[in-house]
Amino acid sequence: MFLDTQAYDEGLLDVGDGNHIHWEVSGNPHGKPAVVVHGGPGSGSNPRSRRLFDPARYRVVLFDQRGCGRSTPHASDPATDMSVNTTDRLVADMERLREHLGIDRWLLYGGSWGSTLILAYAQAHPERVSEIVIAAVTTTRRSEIAWLYEGAGAFFPEAWDRFRAGVPEASAPHELVPAYARRTNHPDRAVREKATADWCAWEDAVLSLEGAGTPYADRPDHAKLAMVRICSHYFAHGAWLEEGALIRDAHRLAGIPGVLIHGRFDLAGPLGTAWELSEAWPDAELTVVENAGHTGGGDTRTHVLAALDRFAGEIIGP
Repeated sequence: MFLDTQAYDEGLLDVGDGNHIHWEVSGNPHGKPAVVVHGGPGSGSNPRSRRLFDPARYRVVLFDQRGCGRSTPHASDPATDMSVNTTDRLVADMERLREHLGIDRWLLYGGSWGSTLILAYAQAHPERVSEIVIAAVTTTRRSEIAWLYEGAGAFFPEAWDRFRAGVPEASAPHELVPAYARRTNHPDRAVREKATADWCAWEDAVLSLEGAGTPYADRPDHAKLAMVRICSHYFAHGAWLEEGALIRDAHRLAGIPGVLIHGRFDLAGPLGTAWELSEAWPDAELTVVENAGHTGGGDTRTHVLAALDRFAGEIIGP
């Protein structure tokens, strides 16, 4: 890990629909452009991610996706319109940010939900992507959503029973996520807060074997409200992606070098998705970290640093 560097430029970019996304740039103004695509959806950017990049060789862009972090309006406000917070709009936001910063091509780094958005962006704009590094691969297929909010309950039946009890109106497992989405939009703040707490408790249970503590529940209240509202909104709609499209269309990534890093014991997003993607994308290499889960750890970080170090030396064409 590198020493932290402060952003030397930042701003709010008008992306339409009444939304402004917050962005910041650090590192070398003349370095290789790289953008960090955060997870969640709705987690917001994390300044610690800058430390993965050599500040002497990289120009690092962080941004907060619609509705979270320092972007406005914030999804914790029930008046914020969620109908304009969709995957295709996030892809368009990234492209508008690239143009705003005067970047020709950039390296994409992220994980979890961030990998879904990376793949969607790269398949829409492959000519704007130099390399891709992903830790914890997801494509947000409905089958993956069903695993996380239903199937994983086989490992944590007590926690899943509590999660299911949080929305008694859901008569079947596949109705849980839409029911939570409705509750996060309820006019009563107490209802929204209870749904948020129940959702975070389940997410933390799934990560509990990784020794990660309670990263969802530990977030500030406004950040939790926004994240769960955005998460449930996206997952209730299958992220507006045709089932399996990101793997089916991986051929669009031809010529883009990729590094996929995935923990063998990732219960939130099992290894199968990363394997399928690596099989469909010949220019990607998959590293399986034997002792890691969804949140990674020291070995995962070592592989990420190695990939970013290697790609920092690559020359970006005209």
